[in-house]
Amino acid sequence: MTGTGPVAVATAVDDMTADMVIAELNRRGTEVIRFNPADIGTDLLVSARFGSCPAAPAGQLHTASRAADLTGIRSLYWRRPDWPTFDHLDPADARFAAAQTRFGLGGTLYALPDCLFVNHPLHNRAADHKPLQLAVAQRLGLTVPPTLVTNIPDDAREFIKAHDRVVFKTLRWTPYHQGGTGMTTWTEPVAAAEIDERITVVPHLFQARIDKAADIRVIVAGTRVFAVRIDSDLLDWRLDYAALTYTVITLPESLQNTLLDYLEHFRLVSGSFDLALDHDGNYHWLELNPNGQWGWLEDETGLPLAAAFADLLTRGTP
Repeated sequence: MTGTGPVAVATAVDDMTADMVIAELNRRGTEVIRFNPADIGTDLLVSARFGSCPAAPAGQLHTASRAADLTGIRSLYWRRPDWPTFDHLDPADARFAAAQTRFGLGGTLYALPDCLFVNHPLHNRAADHKPLQLAVAQRLGLTVPPTLVTNIPDDAREFIKAHDRVVFKTLRWTPYHQGGTGMTTWTEPVAAAEIDERITVVPHLFQARIDKAADIRVIVAGTRVFAVRIDSDLLDWRLDYAALTYTVITLPESLQNTLLDYLEHFRLVSGSFDLALDHDGNYHWLELNPNGQWGWLEDETGLPLAAAFADLLTRGTP
């Protein structure tokens, strides 16, 4: 059954991917209410009632230009929203206000009845842990590169010596600045001689390097699977998008079904998978981004990705 209420989109202002989906929804005449949790206050208001109504939460969500009944929202596209930081408050009050927003506004949205979440934020968070991803991928029969998560220097050195070519990856991307300049960490080679006592501070992820022929990015929207081969000479293709070439491919049916099973395990309806293709034609698991970017891939390949997500959100059936 297709819903008739609005599609809610939770995201930041500068989200090209969300813009593409909203433009497609507008083209179809589907009502959209877009908001960012960081706007809580006069530009974002919520009122929810529990216990005295058949469907809970009952109430309204108001933005500066739109309003929607909570019980009427057919789907919620949880893209890349910002939570407020309340920098104008002292630190203790800011922590209190941030918690009230996350658990008040967030908790209300997470409880929306008869709503399709793309994806549910709590399910996104569970699926975002790389060690858990690796374990689930292995249980489902996907080829997982030998991987070590450790903060023990000797274990790291032994792993690197055993596998010779090893890379370091972050367990979780976080915003990072030095001197006002945004910084990031790429997948990088690591040698045993580089390991010292500093790694004891936090766990690190080390992984045997795959002798890859190409990278594969897979976008799933509902039951639709889109795969793109990304060719470059880069270890981490994100380093230079100008150096990439793209080819739309079709994955083996068994692999497509396994990736759908993977999403179902985490109760997700969409996701962006990264795989590596070796020179023998074998696919190797790298990771899942439950809420990955794909907008540039539609521009580069012509794949109907925004339309696929609009179909999913318009249908609105959990």
